[in-house]
Parts: sequence; structure tokens; C-alpha cells
Amino acid sequence: MALRPIGHLSNAQARRVALAAQGFGEPRPTTTPDRRALRRVLSHTGLLQIDSVNVLARAHYLPLFSRLGPYPNELLERAAYRSTARQPRELFEYWGHEASLLPVATQPLFRWRMAEANEKAWGGMRRIADEQPEFLQGILRDVRSQGPISAGELSRPHASDPPKKKGPWWDWDAVKAGLEYLFWAGEVATSSRRGFERLYDLPERVIPADVLAQPTLSREEAQRQLLRMSASSLGVAAARDLRDYYRLPAVDAKTRLAELVDAGELLPVEVEGWRLPAYVLPGLKIPRRVAAAALLAPFDPLVWERDRAERLFGFRYRIEIYVPAQKRVHGYYVLPFMMDEHLAARVDLKADRQAGVLRVQAAYLEDHAPDGVPERLAAELTLMSGWLGLADVVVHNRGDLAPALRQILTPGP
Repeated sequence: MALRPIGHLSNAQARRVALAAQGFGEPRPTTTPDRRALRRVLSHTGLLQIDSVNVLARAHYLPLFSRLGPYPNELLERAAYRSTARQPRELFEYWGHEASLLPVATQPLFRWRMAEANEKAWGGMRRIADEQPEFLQGILRDVRSQGPISAGELSRPHASDPPKKKGPWWDWDAVKAGLEYLFWAGEVATSSRRGFERLYDLPERVIPADVLAQPTLSREEAQRQLLRMSASSLGVAAARDLRDYYRLPAVDAKTRLAELVDAGELLPVEVEGWRLPAYVLPGLKIPRRVAAAALLAPFDPLVWERDRAERLFGFRYRIEIYVPAQKRVHGYYVLPFMMDEHLAARVDLKADRQAGVLRVQAAYLEDHAPDGVPERLAAELTLMSGWLGLADVVVHNRGDLAPALRQILTPGP
């Protein structure tokens, strides 16, 4: 691979490129966001990562708030889980960057991954497929006849060597593993969700017919297209960043990246402070400035690759959900606060729905943060509180930024 850089970006330029690529170079809508606004965000992010943690809001809802401000949650739910003749489904669930909501038009790009389910799906899923193929086909028959259906509702399949029964149902774990294998293989799809419970159905009853009719690309071309999309969403990225965006196999990504560079479809550049070569799409435009403020979910594409966040912003970020409480440094569900080309602060947030308040359980100012962080962070917290249907923001006394936030957000006597 020819790695001679075609240019040099300062770290500040790289930050602006990355922020603009993620949609932060555009102003938020001044009216209630609609499907066009949703599509505009997806044109930048490419996908929304799904996560079950609901201490604040589920992860796939938050990147839209970061870029659009307050929006009706139904906007995303309709696009992902409802379909009418006038408004066909626009998003579908699949393994993109982990479990993700993806534009339905990208479904053909993941068929190679579906075809490799028996090699790539993990542990229990593969065992069901290898050891219980008739059981798997029984699950598929029940989905065909009863879908949309959840794992818990699935009736007894006709399997020659079934898993252990529990009452009138088959063992939930085995059914769930079988469904997840079929999901990986593209033989079932997510029709909708009940709360956070996935309901399964056949792809032809979920994915629009015109999408399913699209030709299947070769594995190689699909991977090249996914790398192009990664480069578009990231703006400037190292090879590992490009591969990680859609979780491509390392060996494949290295080969596809070389092909794109040789074809002039990706250009190597140097970035100030990066030890790794970086890549950009031809025709790169560098914004003069990015003026925006946003709270970022832990699974926002701007920060989900923690090493890249550190390279770009000097921001060391680790999610501490699974860290014992006494060992946490910043808190349980900590969101970076992006302000004018910097990750300027971090806040541990909780939506206390019973009390009707957004709790700022801790707030920390980053070194070298620009002026004005408390005021602009307070404004974002107020916006988020209203979006979540909460009446107030309560700031607890933890972190060096907490006193200034409390002074702004606590009503006077």
C-alpha cells in the first residue's frame, strides 16, 4: 500500500473535519424535526448503535438529540418499526457497529455477513445451528406462521432433539440463541420492539420489497462500500477507525483499504500528533470553525472508538457501567459535553422519572476547556430535561464543575 501522505492536517483541522462529518457543522432545526431531519443525521452517522441501558435514554435515541435538539421519539420509532404504503420503513436492525439501526438501503451491503453466520456467529448460536438444525427450522416455521413474535412467546417447534422444556415452552435461552442465529443469518428480522423486547418476523415482512430485490454485491465490493461510508462518517480516520465503524474483519479491511488507496478513492494524510497514518476521501473540505454544543451518548459515533477520541480531542473516556461503584472515577453513565470543537466537560446523568427530574450526579470540567462551559452545558441540560419529559434539573455536589452548574440551574428564593 502506498502510504506517502498527500497532505497534512493540524489537530484542530482534524477535529473540525470529524465534527462536520458527524453532522455538527449544521445548525439544529428551528422547527420540530421531521423525517428529512432524521435522514440528514443518518447521512452523517450512517447508523445508530442500540444499547439496553435506560438510566437516561436508550442509546439509539441520544445521537439524534445531540444533533437535532428536542425531537419526538416517535420520529425514530416510526422510521424503524412501522411501515405504511405512504411511509415505508426506513431503518432496520442488524449487526453494523454492534447491534444497530441502519438505513434499509444498506441491507444488501451486509448480506456477506449474513452468509457467514455459521462461521462468525458466537458460541451458543453456532451450537444450535450445528447440533439442532431441525430445532432451528422449527423456530423458523413458527416465526413464519406466528410472527411478529418474541422469544418468550415462541411456541414449541418440531425438533428431533429439542432442548429441555420449561412448562409449555421450550427453554428460553435455546430459543433465543436460535432466533439470534437466524437474525445473524438474515432469515428473520426485527419487526418491532415491545419495550425493549425484540419481536421477530420474516425479512420479506420487514424489509421493503424493492430493497430485497437489489442484487447481492460481492463480499469485496460490499466491504469497500462500507469503508467508503466509514470514511464519510468519520471525515478523517486511521485504518483501525475505518475498520471498526462497521466491525469489518481486520485482514479483509487491510486488503480493501489498500484497494481503495490504490484506486485513489481514499487518500493518506498526516495528522498532527497521530502516530498512525490517516485517510480522507478525495475533495476533503476543512470547515473554518464548528460552533455547536451537544451532550454525547457513550455510544455516539463521535466517541465510541475511545482511542480516536483521545487522538482527536485529548479526551480519555471509559464507560464505567460495569465498574464497581467504589472504583468509578467519573460516574455510572457519563456523557461527554462537546462545545465548539472541544470535548469540554463530562457529566454523569440519570433520568429520575419517579421524581420527575434530570439528575446531574457529577460534573467535571476538562483541562484547557474554553470559557463559557457552565452556561452552555446548563442550557443543554435544560433542553434534555424537557425532551425527556422531566420538570427540572438537579445538580448534585460531585465534581469541580458542579458548583457553577448548580448556581445557574438552581432557582433563587
